[in-house]
Amino acid sequence: MITIRTALPAEYAEIGELTFDAYAADGLLANDSGYAEELRDAEHRANHCDLLVAVDEQGRLLGTVTFCLPGSPYAELSHEGQAEFRMLAVAPAHRGRGVGARLVRECLDLAARNGAHSVVLSTKTQMTRAQRLYDRFGFERTPQLDWAPMPDVELLAYTKTL
Repeated sequence: MITIRTALPAEYAEIGELTFDAYAADGLLANDSGYAEELRDAEHRANHCDLLVAVDEQGRLLGTVTFCLPGSPYAELSHEGQAEFRMLAVAPAHRGRGVGARLVRECLDLAARNGAHSVVLSTKTQMTRAQRLYDRFGFERTPQLDWAPMPDVELLAYTKTL
């Protein structure tokens, strides 16, 4: 059984390492110019957004995601009436169990509870597994919102209407 809940302060360091490890395992941190430290700083995310975790029956951390609303320091694409999630990460040892899907579902539910009419997100071009997950949830590519935070880092935008 997988439970999705708000992260606890005592878990922040482990969440940061889980997030870093998931991105590193997928080869997503080459030329990161500081992004690795941002991934590790779960406490900062928790202080400015909703930091969610997926845990199993034994309380082991399986995955995490950062849910934010416009105006948050983590909001990259969202505007009034939208929500956004970032840094979706599932521990490599726990992939294939539906953890990522449960975290995405919770973000969509949280967006609806906050009155959002849509959810937006960015993903690296290499994140094909995540893109397939977003497709299954009905996210649509939104090329006009694609952007590059730095040279050689292209981010693809997706939007789901609620």
